[in-house]
Amino acid sequence: MRPPATILPLRVRGLSFAAGGRTLLEDVSFTLPRGGITAIIGPNGAGKSLTLRLCHGLLAPLSGTVEWCGDGGRIGGTSRHAMVFQRPVMLRRSARANLAHAIASVIGRDVAARTQAALERFGLEALADRPARLLSGGEQQRLAIARAWALEPEVLFLDEPSSHLDPGATRQIEQIMTQLAQEGLTMLMTTHDFQQARRLAGRVLFLNKGRLVEDADTARFFGAPATEEARAFIAGELLW
Repeated sequence: MRPPATILPLRVRGLSFAAGGRTLLEDVSFTLPRGGITAIIGPNGAGKSLTLRLCHGLLAPLSGTVEWCGDGGRIGGTSRHAMVFQRPVMLRRSARANLAHAIASVIGRDVAARTQAALERFGLEALADRPARLLSGGEQQRLAIARAWALEPEVLFLDEPSSHLDPGATRQIEQIMTQLAQEGLTMLMTTHDFQQARRLAGRVLFLNKGRLVEDADTARFFGAPATEEARAFIAGELLW
């Protein structure tokens, strides 16, 4: 059997979004190629999370396009991109059942085997029968990533994956992301943590006031930002 065609690159062109009479995102364009981790950074309200939701198809843009190579990001009837939210939603059931429900809803086959593989892959076997909502923040985030991974996505969107976690849990999440990237998963993440972007990402998209100000490899962005806005942001100055 031939492997499915890639859905990448993801091409975002002229993306704009408005709500409540305010323009929240304006004329954002970039291309996400296959492989690696790309970080979206910027001040609060810059449009980081909004960009992820538009790319994942949770919201419709006011104008512009989000285009996947192939057939719109769906191959064989299965979505090839998944999203992990800043505060993952857990069903009122066990960790195992949370995984099984997601797999059955999207994949619809090999549910037990895929569930067990995800538990083992992310070190969740000992927590499998515990109520998911009683897990720690780091455990819930690992479960959320496992749930997304079990759906076999080619692209994973992560919205501030460790913003509410302690250093130990953050280190676990970063190790997981690094390993997934090494295995070929393409990731687009938002983060407010400069050092996390430096550690994980090969590329940075810098947003401010709903506009894409810079698109650069990580070393160049932090070492020699091209705009005054980026220089001020890296220096910790408030952007108005």
